[in-house]
Amino acid sequence: MSTANQPRTVLITGATGGIGGALAAVYAESGTTLILQGRKAARLAELAALCEARGARVLTQVLDLRDQQALANWLAALGEHECLDLVIVNAGVNINIGPDGAGESWPDVEDLLAVNVYAAMATVAAVLPAMRVRAQGQIALISSLAAYFGLPVTPSYCASKAAIKAYGEALRGWLAGEGVRVSVVMPGYVESKMCREMPGPKPFLWSPERAASHIRRALARNQARISFPFPLNFGTWWLAVLPAALSQRILRLLGYGG
Repeated sequence: MSTANQPRTVLITGATGGIGGALAAVYAESGTTLILQGRKAARLAELAALCEARGARVLTQVLDLRDQQALANWLAALGEHECLDLVIVNAGVNINIGPDGAGESWPDVEDLLAVNVYAAMATVAAVLPAMRVRAQGQIALISSLAAYFGLPVTPSYCASKAAIKAYGEALRGWLAGEGVRVSVVMPGYVESKMCREMPGPKPFLWSPERAASHIRRALARNQARISFPFPLNFGTWWLAVLPAALSQRILRLLGYGG
């Protein structure tokens, strides 16, 4: 039987990324079914082998989440055979304004929104009805500390993560009385290829394994907002509270001025 501490069937999108792969590993145990989506077939197969060695049953799906119809078809077929206890909406991409500050190209912005916002919301829309019928289940939406105040170097990424933060908070309020738990996860810097490609300093960098263990413990507590690490989460929260002109000045002093 599934419990908050031990969900028996876990779906993770973006499983081939740093946090996604670490989350798959931390949930991999005997009696658990992991459903892992990613775009990199070789990495997905490697991750599946690791999780199976730990006793988990593993299903994989190589899929580009920008294809909304393919995503909807996959989740619909999956729902016919699997009862999802925990869905971790983790897939995400990042872009930036470039080293010379030229700006983000519109096609890149469209691709980012397709993955970070539309695919995330489409995933929730597909899995939520069954959870509501059962009055049971949990959804974790991976946002970012960048959702608190827009960084000049990554405007579209910050906007997408702010959207996911607001969406998750609204879902939690809506579904609170229906037995469906929703948490917003707001990591700071976690070691990964995407993190390394982001411009600017990366203070208080965590390993993916540390982040995944922290997320699992907080989800088991049904924590509404899972933001880390301290004091970076405290500092970014203040950026949203302070007058915008002061926050922008602080960001320039810290090397995020664009």
